[in-house]
Amino acid sequence: MNSERRGTLRRVDPHAPRGPLYRAYVRFLGTRPAAWLSRTLVWKLDPRVMRLTGGRLGLGLMLPTALLETRGARTGRERRNAVIYFHDGERVIIVASKLGDSEHPAWFHNVVANPDVRLGRRQFRAEVIRDEASRARLWDLADRVFPPYAAYRERAARAGRTIPILGLVPRHDAPP
Repeated sequence: MNSERRGTLRRVDPHAPRGPLYRAYVRFLGTRPAAWLSRTLVWKLDPRVMRLTGGRLGLGLMLPTALLETRGARTGRERRNAVIYFHDGERVIIVASKLGDSEHPAWFHNVVANPDVRLGRRQFRAEVIRDEASRARLWDLADRVFPPYAAYRERAARAGRTIPILGLVPRHDAPP
């Protein structure tokens, strides 16, 4: 489900029905063995695989993932992470879940410091969604795309963390 060819992201409709194979795969991804695999292997290899294949192949397999390119908050160096995404109108939504850990993912700190990002080779301006009504609506959509987010929210809340949701607004003024 990766598609970054020529700067276009495949549109991901959170209301679209998900088939039984997708639902089974996502159920597996919510398990401890899958979390261990994500931390030790997938998070390290997926950005490289996606970059080498131009986004055509990723370790998320059926998940709607794309390569998020940010600038390091301290170093200014380019950083790459694969993220799950979906569309909300013209905006693209990503979630800084990090499996519900007690700390935000490093890429989130980079985005806050440098909100001009690329996702799937397209230019965006990232905005943290702070309005609680908007967050509740977006969580409903996010859970349709990736149901383990609900467990991640509970885990993060027990650790005292609120998982950020980001809206990526297309930058039409940016060069391709």
